[in-house]
Amino acid sequence: MSSLFSAAPAAIDSPDMRRAGRDLLSLALMDARNHTLHLLDQFESKGPKAADDVPAAGPEPRWLAGHVGWMAEAWLGRNTQRALGTDCPAQPTRLGSIEPHADRWWNPDQMPPSGDDSGAPSLATTKSFLLETLESTLELLERTPDQDQALYFYRLALFHEDLRGEQLITLAQARGVPLSIALPTGAHLREPLLLPATRWRLGSEPGGFVFDNEKWAHAESLAECEIDAQPVTWAQYVEFVDDGGYDRQALWHPEGWAWLQAQDEREGRRGPRYVEHIGVASGAVMQTRFGGSVRLAGNQPAMHMSWWEADAWCRWAGRRLPSEAEWEMAASTAVRRGFRWGEVHEWTASRFQPWDGFSADPWIGYSVPWFGRARVLRGASFATRARMKHPKFRGFALPGDDVRFVGFRSCAL
Repeated sequence: MSSLFSAAPAAIDSPDMRRAGRDLLSLALMDARNHTLHLLDQFESKGPKAADDVPAAGPEPRWLAGHVGWMAEAWLGRNTQRALGTDCPAQPTRLGSIEPHADRWWNPDQMPPSGDDSGAPSLATTKSFLLETLESTLELLERTPDQDQALYFYRLALFHEDLRGEQLITLAQARGVPLSIALPTGAHLREPLLLPATRWRLGSEPGGFVFDNEKWAHAESLAECEIDAQPVTWAQYVEFVDDGGYDRQALWHPEGWAWLQAQDEREGRRGPRYVEHIGVASGAVMQTRFGGSVRLAGNQPAMHMSWWEADAWCRWAGRRLPSEAEWEMAASTAVRRGFRWGEVHEWTASRFQPWDGFSADPWIGYSVPWFGRARVLRGASFATRARMKHPKFRGFALPGDDVRFVGFRSCAL
């Protein structure tokens, strides 16, 4: 199999799935579940072991796969108020699960301590639950009106499964599980792009599916801006390392320097996570990818970067991280001029905060707990399903998170 992403109707791989009706949703939900089951098989057949240098490597893959089915059933099959869509309460009236132990096994509020898998369901039980919940979801979908509110939880179930699918791939990288998946290839380095001063509508307009942290579109004034046409490459990052970037405290935000020292105590860190060698003379970079050492080309995007490292590189280069509004404008208007995105998630300068008029959607645990703590990520990675690659998608992560497939680009000061 040349790629994890098997051939599927083009329509279900489009970001327009946010507005998909019943028929496309049915196909996409089956596609997403097949993807989850395939990833679960990869973990089970290749015996993953958590890497010693990965803090909080995440939940067990089997738990995460079961949680996907639990989430869909909790908001669809068990939710008596699913027809209300975004007006559904965060704690709706719920029926019992088709699996009597579902809440104990897969409800994140009842997760066992890390590493404690006593009483966990078998692989066969987990797969059976995934198949049965998909079947019940599709049966309900057949009787659902083709209206945004009525379809809200079906779309949520799809995109939640896509998010968890990428999380499973991230876990495979952390645990050294070999996956057959196309990695970023790199491209010819283009000159930075000049974006004109303008008023930009940041965020999503009503209609179709919208993640709650994208609500709602509002005008922001943007000054003229020079932005990189592509994320910072390994060749560019090697120069920072060669110039002592990891030893010069003046280049780092005080919290970033403290983060680096904590990393340094454990692993003598002199490069991004998973880097085995980053050459100062040859410019060569060796990084572990899914259990194997890979020599990376200089024109490939630098990856597994914390926000602190991205910020330090920008200080060293005399540049800055873009705001999320600048990034969104470029991704929405400058692709034909050479703005390249979609191979790595990208840090922005913006803190993750709700916008004026924000109201949490029923899945209140998605955004609200991270407001004020995280930084905004924009874009998508090579591990992101194509239908998730929407320029309005507003990701987020804590600034020290370097386990994801994350890089960055810069702007002129």
